[in-house]
Amino acid sequence: MKKKLTLLFLLTVVSVFLAGCSEFNQPIYAESEGFWNRFIVWPLVSLIVTFKDLLGTYGLGIIAVTIIIRLVLLPLMIKQTQSSKGMQELQPELKALKEKYQSKDAVTQQKYREEMQKLMTERKINPAAGCLPILIQMPILIGFYHAISRMNATPEINLGNFFWFELAAPSISLAVLAGLMQFVVLRTGPAVDNPQMKTMMYIMPFMIMIFGTFLPAALALYWVIGNIISIIQNFFIYKPFKKKEVEPVTEPVKKPGKKPVKAGGKRK
Repeated sequence: MKKKLTLLFLLTVVSVFLAGCSEFNQPIYAESEGFWNRFIVWPLVSLIVTFKDLLGTYGLGIIAVTIIIRLVLLPLMIKQTQSSKGMQELQPELKALKEKYQSKDAVTQQKYREEMQKLMTERKINPAAGCLPILIQMPILIGFYHAISRMNATPEINLGNFFWFELAAPSISLAVLAGLMQFVVLRTGPAVDNPQMKTMMYIMPFMIMIFGTFLPAALALYWVIGNIISIIQNFFIYKPFKKKEVEPVTEPVKKPGKKPVKAGGKRK
């Protein structure tokens, strides 16, 4: 049932995303029709414009809204990172269980699953807890991405500059900064100790640099600010400077033919 609900949610998110993609380069107004426009993109645009009026520039408005969004999502993101950290710390014991139940027959594998579930229950770890926050964040983050892109396509909106960066035009230097910040995010998170995630540590920053070189600098600014918040979050949760090598869990080897001797007794 959980898998079906997750799949349904993913299909819904993809459908909404594709609906937004069809108008990706179109202007955005309060009268724009469609669920995606009226309830996600336009409210985010209005919020950015409001903070622009308060703070003076669209750059500061984007930074303010980025911070607000990340603060709203912070409880979910903390839950996600804590779940990832718990799974990371549990890996040696899971590996020991896998070696203990190496046989591929149904009975052994059923016992392996039961032991694994018992271990996770004892440690209060739910693997799905790391996925659900990501699914909830997706529509908001994609909506923010679309809001900036469509503001850039709206003639009445002039994004202007943030320091020497023209927010409506691509900025290679800001894109490189965004990619480097993404690398720091992954370097201070669970990826550094997870062989499966180490590849992502190098691919994701590179992809952000590439996308940032031809997308508006306003989006790269959003990535930079979001990554700064993620780095601060990682320092508090993962404490990367205090990381220690985790020793694998091994069971004591029992020598055959010997029995424990009770106090005052004799070995038989």
